Amino acid sequence: MHRRLIRLTVFATFFIASHGHALTADQAKAIAIGESDARVEALSQAVATADDKTAAFLQALSDDAVKVAGDKVFVVKDGKGFDPVSGAEAAMPDTAEDVINNNRMRGELDSALAALKLFSKDEKTRSAAIKQLQSDADESKLPLIEKAFAVEQNAQIKEQLGLVRAAALLNSSDKTKRLEAAKLLGSSTQANTKTVLLVQLSKETEPDVKSALQNTLRQVEAALAWGDRLGAIFSGISLGSILLLVALGLAITYGLMGVINMAHGELMMIGAYATYVVQGLFQKYLPAAFDWYLLAAVPVAFMASALMGAALERGVIRFLYGRPLETLLATWGISLMLMQLVRTLFGAQNVGVENPSWMSGGVQVLGNLSLPYNRLVIVGFAVFVLAAVAWLIGRTRLGLFVRGVTQNRPIAACMGVNTARIDTYAFALGSGIAGLAGCALSQVGNVGPDLGQGYIVDSFMVVVLGGVGQLAGTVYAAMGLGVLNKFLEGWAGAVLAKIAVLVFIIVFIQKRPQGIFAMRGRSAEA
Repeated sequence: MHRRLIRLTVFATFFIASHGHALTADQAKAIAIGESDARVEALSQAVATADDKTAAFLQALSDDAVKVAGDKVFVVKDGKGFDPVSGAEAAMPDTAEDVINNNRMRGELDSALAALKLFSKDEKTRSAAIKQLQSDADESKLPLIEKAFAVEQNAQIKEQLGLVRAAALLNSSDKTKRLEAAKLLGSSTQANTKTVLLVQLSKETEPDVKSALQNTLRQVEAALAWGDRLGAIFSGISLGSILLLVALGLAITYGLMGVINMAHGELMMIGAYATYVVQGLFQKYLPAAFDWYLLAAVPVAFMASALMGAALERGVIRFLYGRPLETLLATWGISLMLMQLVRTLFGAQNVGVENPSWMSGGVQVLGNLSLPYNRLVIVGFAVFVLAAVAWLIGRTRLGLFVRGVTQNRPIAACMGVNTARIDTYAFALGSGIAGLAGCALSQVGNVGPDLGQGYIVDSFMVVVLGGVGQLAGTVYAAMGLGVLNKFLEGWAGAVLAKIAVLVFIIVFIQKRPQGIFAMRGRSAEA
């Protein structure tokens, strides 16, 4: 009840009292008592001339904090009755009954409250109210919308409010106003506008208005189509960045070392669970710094997976170099063991990893195109990891040794390189990158024991398609497959899109077995 009282008090500040008239007892009774049609009509009349008391009364109705006794209406606060007009405490009989709001009435109340919030001092509140009104604006709310439109200072919000005004005019009984609304809505890029136009077309009887609505609908659909295309491209880039993160580690363990590591997905899973553990530690010991837990989780995820990879290389894989089919079978068994270990430690159910506040929300580019912050961060993170791996392999002493051992192990050993140690370092590096991929994936979905199973096949396809051992090819393949997959999903569905992508890869490899970028030099003959 205290929370409800606070909401009523705060909401009263949303509305500029000078724009409305005081709530009357007859209005309060008409809104709270009677049949739905009569109540909705009374609500529409009250909203057109609403003041702060009207807003508070409507909020109380929405919160089920209104009771009636005979023809008396009471707002309930802390178990006591108050007069909705004067705000003074009133003697509420024990026989007072709750006002019952059906779904229709609740929808009308929500719409009315949204209309009143158009006068809030907070721009976010006004934008949210406009978004809510886009699909259910009607002529009864037009006076309020007109007043809000006249006093709005923010140009972007005023433009959105103008579209809401046009949507409200569509429901006018005046043919001229409906024609005006059809012209105004032609510049809209909101998905809700298409719905409003389709509803109006189904009930429009005037031929010229219907023709104008059809022209407007074509314009809106053309604008929305661009949003859909750009959204598919961004979704493809987002998927491609995840595939790139997953495949980068595999490009080292498989592309450079020739190990078919079927436990690569489980190394990624370890990175995701390491992120989950760091989140729990921050929640328990450093709650004030929770927004920065992800920065601590990145090196932890890398080290957890890298250490596990180093242990696997020293314990199993070093005995199987040169026998790729045997590495496949051994690492497949290891993957099953790792999944069971995680189930034992954390349980078989998925666990949730929260986004920091700075990764919540998104950027609204078009009416039907929003770019989530968590996806944008992952795309940037993938670029950073790619640059770091390219620098490490191409510019450092460790990278030189890895390339030397990969191209000619005997000669590298003759030159004094400890090939066994380099093998461990390289495998640990590839495993650590898989852990970084798991850390990133934890920000876009739940974390579970089967997390890696959904990406292992796709990551192998990326490495093979790009060219074994070629980082540039891995980038092209990951981004190409991501964008292609998302466009095909919109056209044929998720399952058929997967099949089509697989067929494309098979045909491509038949024509170009070395992948997009073929290996050059003497190592190509090996």
